[in-house]
Amino acid sequence: MNRRFFLRNMGITALGSGLVAAVPMDILAAIRKRVDPSALIRVGLIGCKGMGWANLTSMLKISEVTCAALCDIDDSILAQRKADLEKINIKPQLYKDHRQLLDNKEIDVVIIASPDHWHCLHLTDACAAGKDALVEKPVANSITEASQMIKAVQQNNRIVQVNQWQRSQQHFKDAVAFVQSGQLGKIFFTKTWMHRSGSTALPILPDDVIPAGVDYERWLGPATQRPFNKNRFHYEFRWFWDYAGGLMTDWGVHLIDVALWAMKATMPTTIMSTGGKYAFAADARETPDTQSAVFQFNNFQLSWEHAMGMGSGYYGQNHGIAFMGENGTLVVSRSGWEVRPEKVKTIAKMEAVAWQPSGDNGVDKHMVNFIEAVKSRDALHLNCPIEAGAVVAKICHMGNIAYRTGEKLYWDDSKATFNNKKASKLITPSYQNGWRLPHL
Repeated sequence: MNRRFFLRNMGITALGSGLVAAVPMDILAAIRKRVDPSALIRVGLIGCKGMGWANLTSMLKISEVTCAALCDIDDSILAQRKADLEKINIKPQLYKDHRQLLDNKEIDVVIIASPDHWHCLHLTDACAAGKDALVEKPVANSITEASQMIKAVQQNNRIVQVNQWQRSQQHFKDAVAFVQSGQLGKIFFTKTWMHRSGSTALPILPDDVIPAGVDYERWLGPATQRPFNKNRFHYEFRWFWDYAGGLMTDWGVHLIDVALWAMKATMPTTIMSTGGKYAFAADARETPDTQSAVFQFNNFQLSWEHAMGMGSGYYGQNHGIAFMGENGTLVVSRSGWEVRPEKVKTIAKMEAVAWQPSGDNGVDKHMVNFIEAVKSRDALHLNCPIEAGAVVAKICHMGNIAYRTGEKLYWDDSKATFNNKKASKLITPSYQNGWRLPHL
């Protein structure tokens, strides 16, 4: 088995299981070709752990891309990533303050993979500095931030791709095309879900000393001032309202996005949500481990469901999207898609479509799509522009706001507000520690 075949199949297997893995340095070294320095696209990475590193190593498969700078609040991560890049003869500059990285005139593009509560500031600052950007999902940690980020991209004429990479994967494109072909008949209900068997309880931990080499004040940024606690740091931050929105904004953004894409939908009119901490009732998480939400659109209904601690799901998939039409139901996940016909007595109303497996690496294709748009300066070429990322982020936050208020909400898109004062207070975050929410 050659390295290219191994790399391709490693990526497909990881994506099918819901994981995104960084590319090993020895494989990158074998792939990359020499490019004239004048033709290089120089990337700065903000947030070097987890998805940030996976995105960068995927982008570095494109030989004309190089990494000019790394920015992180953790010295140990910066040191490790610098050492990794030096293995392929890339020597990045290191920063702890994203503003200093953005002042670097050599940088053309930034990858923003910081915690969710930082996305808005990092992207608006990047656009103001004249940088194009790939920004992680969810694009924002609030409804207002998402709107401000759209304005920043448009006012500065930047190329910005949101990393909802399923939009670049061929089997998702095929499934969406089938939905839009009309063969399912009238679609009145769309179901999205994620059942996460690998989740375990997050033990309650006491506050602790800040680890050596960590700029914790910079990590907090605009979030509420709190003592350092390991549970709120690095990966686990996503389970706390100060920084993120739990599985609703972590996985819901990916799956609800596909539903919106296929149904050509934008904003719902009503939202309801219920749930709680049922799988791990006494653990440290704030966000619900079990949640259902229903979004009413003008001509169909969309539901979201997540559950931690269990892996069985609908149609044999632990995650997915089901488009339920009068003639049949199309089911799609990261593994593939199929169509199950409706029947009148024993007669099928349409032909079944057997399971169509995933066959490519969506993350890699998303990076190629982004870099092509950067080179052409054509934002219409992007598979997931800022507008698409903002819409689904807003919808997922609406689901969480409905859960947190415990009320059925009515959304007035023309006024960008709810009919409920308690819910409307959660539309815009309160920035702390001297940071200011952008108003463009």
